[in-house]
Amino acid sequence: MIDHISLAVRDLAAAAAFYEAVLAPLGLARLVDRDASVGFGKRYPEFWLNARPALAPVAEDTGVHICLRAPDTAAVDAFHAAALAGGGRDAGAPGPRQAAMTTYYGAFIRDPDGNKVEALTFPRPT
Repeated sequence: MIDHISLAVRDLAAAAAFYEAVLAPLGLARLVDRDASVGFGKRYPEFWLNARPALAPVAEDTGVHICLRAPDTAAVDAFHAAALAGGGRDAGAPGPRQAAMTTYYGAFIRDPDGNKVEALTFPRPT
């Protein structure tokens, strides 16, 4: 099982402010501040930002993305809206999607460094 993830960012302060707003709807808070890294999580840092000032923007065709679990569809919507309001880009608007084994509700964003992050939830059938 995955314990934590790390993203490289050019401007740590700007990225930390961006992710503070984007991760809040998912229940993740800023827990650790270091000179070259910031950690977000619920009880311990699960999502790290690492300063890499010389980083080139991430190419859109890498195929790499990170997916985070949201508690409900409103949190997915808020994640996406916060990303767009904070300078991120839409990479897939909130809505239902078909996965390999089930349907889910998710949204994709690209952060200011080009990292692709998704938030999803599995709504209860009505």
